[in-house]
Amino acid sequence: MKEFNSLEDILEFAINEEQMAADFYTALAEKMEHQEMKDTFEQYALEEIGHRAKLEAIKNGKEYKVSEEKVADLKIGDYLVDVDTEKTNITYQEALTIAMKKEKAAFKLYMDLAAAASDQTSKDMFLMLANEEAKHKLRFEVEYDNNILTEN
Repeated sequence: MKEFNSLEDILEFAINEEQMAADFYTALAEKMEHQEMKDTFEQYALEEIGHRAKLEAIKNGKEYKVSEEKVADLKIGDYLVDVDTEKTNITYQEALTIAMKKEKAAFKLYMDLAAAASDQTSKDMFLMLANEEAKHKLRFEVEYDNNILTEN
């Protein structure tokens, strides 16, 4: 597991993760055939850029607070098979599946880092980041539930 020596190290790591997520959703948008799907994933990419900006503001001294809010987990992504991300003709259903699994992995990473943190400040930062990832996953699960499960 990656080691962090300071809150700044944590923030740099998280900022990089958010940029990679934005790049991922931009690439996913490019694989969509329908404009509405492209627009949806481009919007997700913009949200990740917003999260990166939030982390950069914290790095520059902005106060942050760990939310006590419990984020629902519909567990939809837990029961879906993995999708080949190298495919060029990904369906909307497959794209949502990939996104749910990606957000779940990010959530688990931050929870593991919080558990391993040696100080409360770092632990709080990882918990805040984990909560953000849980919200992302829930958003994709709701989208899947509303647009895929209702069609099938």
